[in-house]
This record gives sequence, structure tokens and C-alpha cells, in this order.
Amino acid sequence: MTRLLSALLTALAGAVVSVSVAPAAPVEVDRSVLDAQKQRIAAIKKVHPAVVAVCMPDGGGCGSGVLIDPEGYALTNFHVVQPTGPFPTAGLADGVLYQAVVCGIDKVGDVALIKLVPKEKGKPFPFVQLADSDKVKAGDWSLAMGNPFSLAMDFTPTVTYGIVSGVNRYQPPEGKGLLEYTDCIQIETSINPGNSGGPLFNMNGELIGINGRGSFEKRGRVNSGVGYAISINQIKNFMGHLRAGIDSDHATLGASVGSGSDEGQLPAMVVKQILEESDAARRGIENGDQLLDFGFGRPMTSVNAYKNALGIYPKEWRVPLTVRRNNTTQEYLVRLMGNQEKEREQPPGAGGPPMPPQPAPRPAAPAPKGGDATTAGMYVAKPGYSNWYFNALERDKVLAAFKKQAGDFSAVPNSLLIEGAFKMPDREGPMRAEVVEAKDGAKIALKLNIETTLEPLKQSDLTQQKMPLGSGGLMMALYHYHRFLALGEKGFEGLFAHGGNEPFYPYPVDGSVPKSLAALRVDCAVLLTKHGSVDGKWYFSLKDHTLLGLECYVAKDSKDGLEADPCELYFSSYKDFDGRKLPTRIEVRSSDKRYAVLETAKWTLK
Repeated sequence: MTRLLSALLTALAGAVVSVSVAPAAPVEVDRSVLDAQKQRIAAIKKVHPAVVAVCMPDGGGCGSGVLIDPEGYALTNFHVVQPTGPFPTAGLADGVLYQAVVCGIDKVGDVALIKLVPKEKGKPFPFVQLADSDKVKAGDWSLAMGNPFSLAMDFTPTVTYGIVSGVNRYQPPEGKGLLEYTDCIQIETSINPGNSGGPLFNMNGELIGINGRGSFEKRGRVNSGVGYAISINQIKNFMGHLRAGIDSDHATLGASVGSGSDEGQLPAMVVKQILEESDAARRGIENGDQLLDFGFGRPMTSVNAYKNALGIYPKEWRVPLTVRRNNTTQEYLVRLMGNQEKEREQPPGAGGPPMPPQPAPRPAAPAPKGGDATTAGMYVAKPGYSNWYFNALERDKVLAAFKKQAGDFSAVPNSLLIEGAFKMPDREGPMRAEVVEAKDGAKIALKLNIETTLEPLKQSDLTQQKMPLGSGGLMMALYHYHRFLALGEKGFEGLFAHGGNEPFYPYPVDGSVPKSLAALRVDCAVLLTKHGSVDGKWYFSLKDHTLLGLECYVAKDSKDGLEADPCELYFSSYKDFDGRKLPTRIEVRSSDKRYAVLETAKWTLK
């Protein structure tokens, strides 16, 4: 038996040895999978150097961010920088910790802009490109990068990969009306505490959003697979405010909008209640009007859609909207109101938990501790501004660009004479406007057939200051125009500040009614002024720095109906006059109506 078993084993061994095993055929991976992998790796490599770890001044972990230009400006969340004060520190993937300073904040939208200070003066920072987040769709792949749980002590960012699971999501505020996420991007891409403020990229390595909130379990704060990113297109609307060190505010319409039904019993968004002092009411919108679209053509199909559209705009922007009343549609251009209560309008706090934030007031002086010799002079406290230093910086850039484009008017501070013709709906004729500055006060004389005079600092009667009647205060506007040209900042003792960026809407020169108000849009930098009791708002084209318009508010804060409407001047058709560029056409409007067109043939400044 033993011999038989041994023989069998010997035979089996021989059989095994004699069997030749053919090598397995290689598995072919689909080319598209390899290409996608290659693209993903390339995108990560491209943006990796620009991802920021935003830290407490002592270097402790806090949150994330991303550089958006070579000068060192980076986006993050407001709730990330709130506990750092104005001087966070910022680590990059190169392992270097940089000093930084908070520029602008948006408490409602949970966004902040900080600036990193380079180690070598003039050396550019790595940065990423901004995408068009309106093109993002559910199902798109996305990359989230940042510093979850402060895992990377050398600031090397963590990368996660997943799909966009929803767009145009609305998340209600957290903490006294703050941190409201409107029109945000919902992602399955994993984010966790510490990812706050970090970038969300598409597969081209373009920035589509800033990660900020996650749907966590009530205990343990474990990621549940749903996160939310603030869309980069919303942030673009506030970018001018953030760069100008403004404590930004979001908009309200001044009206309550809710679900209703039209005559066909279809769901509709209807104006339920409207504030009498709102611009929407002054434009003619009424209770019961059906809101068809809001803000550059976005259809209003639900309360969620309305909140999303409204929440992406800063206060005081003018945006078009369309309503239907009695089967007739009408488009309006409406100035939006502010969202925050005045008691919450204050500089960023120096303490408190990151979630939810509780902004605390800080004394205007002395400057908060923190930073070093490179950043100490880059923070200036002022009520209503997160950092006045950057406001003055951006304001002076606008003035320098305007001076380069239009010329220097500082040598002609005493008088301005404009001669030409005027055209009004019911008459036309020669025009003469003169502004004279004297030691005992200024005097304005305007002749449109009938001559009218105004001494702005002596005549306090509101009706007189709004002369000629129906213009909203043309004479006062011309007075402020001369002060701006000749005196600049010295001409406005009450305020001379950068107001962020806004759209402006120059009307067709031929007086025709535009098919769409949105088509008139020109993006502008805004300067805000105040002289005496009169406010001014100046619009400069971002494209070529031309002064396109002025809104002069004789009674900006009045609640008495149309008294709150400004005199609007639209400057166009610039020509050279003695080496300075000045408009040959000034359209004057107020209360949605064209008052007159001034055709200027001669300018005399002395």
C-alpha cells in the first residue's frame, strides 16, 4: 500500500511539472479612464501650490483657503478668520508660513478675502483661475482641497474627489442671520472640519466654489456625504467690496415674495407685502404683482429660486426684474436694500468659536495685536469697514486710473462753465451752467431757457436744493461734479471711499426703450462721496476707467416717497478740451424718467 501511494505521488508530481501555464493576457484599460486619470492628476498638480492653510496667529490650525492672484490675495470663509482677528497666518504647500491680513469680509455669505505678504518683495504667488460656476451641473466631477482636522502640519493639502450632487441649493442662516448659503453647490466630494474656506475645483483645475458647510451628524461631526460650497459667481459679485476692505452686506428687495396662483391656477411667485420706503415701491411694484424673473433673467418658480437669486447680490446694486399685472408684463430696474441690522455692522471680531460665529465689536483704536512689521501698517479700523487700509488703497487706484484717462483737473479749482444746448420732452434751446467756488461759499447758475441759481451751503430748503424741479437736483449734481474734478478727496469732508463694484446701465443715446435692461449692463468701480448732507455715487468703467455716471442724493435717507430718488447724470461722447477729456453729452434722469439731455459744446475751467 505504501509503495502504491508513493508511486501515485511520483506520477502526480511529474504531471504537474510537465504542465505549462500560459501567461495571463494583459487587461486593457479603457483609454477614456486613463485620460480622465491623467487629467485629474494634472489638475491637482497645477492647483496644489495655491491651496492655503489659514491659521491662528500662533500657527495653530484653523481652516483653509486658496490664492486667486499673484499679489497674494486669497479667499476663505468668514467663520475661519473671525477667531484669528485681522492678522491670521497662512501656510502654503511649500511648507512656508506667511504673515497675512484680513482685507474684506462678507458675514452673511460667509466669505473673507485675506492677503499674504511675500517673503521676497515683488515675488509672485501661485494662484488659480476662476471658473463660471453657472456652468456647473449635477453629476460633474469635482476636487476639494484643504486642511481637514489640521492633518497636514507641513501645510500639504488633502485632496478628495467626488461628484457635484446638486446646484442652486439654499441653506438658511446660522447665527443671527449670518452664514446664509444661497445658490450654493452641493457636493458628494468629502469635506470635514478644517476644509472650511478651501477651494472646490472642476476637472480643469478652475475654482468653482469655496467649501464652507457640511451636513454633519449632530454628535461627532462626522461627514455624511453632503457638503456645500459658495459659488464663485456669487463671490465675484462681492469681489470689489472684498478688495476694498468693506464689511459687505447682502441685498433684500424690500418686499415679501411668496407662492401664489395666477389666473390659470399655476404656481406663481407673488409680491405679498412691500415696504413703502423701498425702491421697489418707488418704481411702481405693487402687492399682488407676479414676479416672473429676477436679476438678469433668472426665472422665479419657487421661494427657493427667489432666495437663491436675491442672495447673490450686494446691497444697493440695481438689478432688473420683470413682473406681470393684469396680463401685462413690465421690466423694472430696482435698487436693492441692505440685509443686516445696523447693530451687526462692525469690524471682524477678535474671538469666539468658528461655528456659529458671533461677531463682537472691536475698538477703533489702538490696532489689535498680532502680525509683524510687514503687516502692522496694513490694518486700519473704521466703522463699516473690515479694513480701511485696503479701501484707501483701492480708492486711490480708481482715482489714478481716472486721472490717467481723463487728465488732471487739480489746477482749476475755482470755477466751471459749461455752454451748449439742452433738449427736453417739451422744449429745447441754449444751455449755460456755471459753478463758482468762493470764500463765502459756492454758487451755481443754470440756464435752460429760465435762469436758476443755487447757493448749496446757504439754502437748506429741500425743494430749492432739488432744482430744477423734476431733475432730482441737477444743479447740486453739477456742483458736486465740479468738486470731484477739481478738489478730489478734499472736496468731500463727509466721505470719500471705494464702494465696491456694481453694474451701471447707460441708456441708449437715441432715447429708445431697450429690449432688455440687462443688455445695458456695464460693470463699474464705485466711489462714494459726501459733502454737507448730500451723498454721491460715482461709476467708473472697469474696462477703460471712464467716468460713466453720477447719482447725487439730495435726500438719500428720506422716507418721503420720491425724495429719496437721486439726480442721475450719464456721461458719454467724450472729447478733448484743452488737454482734458470731458463729455459732450450728459443725460439727466430722475425717478425712471429722462429730464433732459445736455449737449456740451464748450467747457471752461479756471
